[in-house]
Formats: sequence, structure tokens, C-alpha cells
Amino acid sequence: MAAVLVDAGPLVALIDRSDRHHEVCKAVLQSLTDPLLSAWPVVTEAMYLLGFSWRAQEGLWDLIASQALALAPLDHADAPRLRELMHKYRDLPMDLADAALVRLAERERLRRVFTLDRRHFALYRVARLGRFVVLP
Repeated sequence: MAAVLVDAGPLVALIDRSDRHHEVCKAVLQSLTDPLLSAWPVVTEAMYLLGFSWRAQEGLWDLIASQALALAPLDHADAPRLRELMHKYRDLPMDLADAALVRLAERERLRRVFTLDRRHFALYRVARLGRFVVLP
């Protein structure tokens, strides 16, 4: 399946019009033809960051309900790799949301990630695929 992984930063920026990255994230979203894919740890982080407004949090729920944002499952079988990734990148440190995206990239063979965290995603490597293609 062709998809673009999406991190918490763009989700927040797309929903919060006052976010300084809103316009650039909106432009990236409009340019994409493949679906957005993420994971629950990313949604958890975005919900926390949108905690200033229940309406903003509702906007994120709307993205999920409308399937504009698909959520890939992570289960017990993924846990060892998540742990391994967080250990490997502990000096950054890597959080669970980033580990989830790297794991999904490896499992689903995806390289494109829509993130505002260019610093970390420029360093992360997808097993057997190499570097991420970071959007924007």
C-alpha cells in the first residue's frame, strides 16, 4: 500500500490555524495523492498538544472518523522492535511516537514521512530502505 506516514506536528499544525506551520502543512497535504497513515502513539501525542482546546481535539477525531487519517495497528509482536529502536536512538532520545512511525515504515515498506521533526527523521533509518523522505 502506498501511503505517507504522518507525525504529530503536522496534525497539530493542520488543525490549529494559529500554528506557525499551518500554511506549509496545508500546502503539503493538498499536494499529496496517497493516503495518510499513522499510529496511536502519534495520535496520543497530538491529542496532548491539542489539549488547549477540546474543539481542536475534536478536529483530530474528525480526521480519524472520516478516514482522512488511517491508523495502522501495532501489537505485541511490534513491541520488541519499538524497544530496540528507542534503545538505538536513546541519545536523541527517540520517543514512542517516532519509534512507531519508524516501525510502520519498516513493516509497510514506506519512506515518506510528513513531519516537522526534520532533525530526528533525517537521522532515523528504515531497515532495508535507508533514509526517510521528509515532507515538507
